[in-house]
Amino acid sequence: MAHELQLIKQSSGILIPATPETSEILQSKIKLGAVLVAEFRQVRNPAFHRRFFALLNLGFEYWEPTGGAISANERKLVNG
Repeated sequence: MAHELQLIKQSSGILIPATPETSEILQSKIKLGAVLVAEFRQVRNPAFHRRFFALLNLGFEYWEPTGGAISANERKLVNG
């Protein structure tokens, strides 16, 4: 059974529960001494995430396509 756990790494290298839900899952559903297999990923920094998409929006506002949506050959094919 898969559970999503949120953990915080302490300076000593120990992972501790970051939320009460994670703590409850570890205490009630995981037996003492059980071996867990996990894939870890860091949560994105929300400030940088917002900045990245603001930069994309800025670039899109300044972008001006050249040549139109279809090429001259495609236009000739459609119009005959």
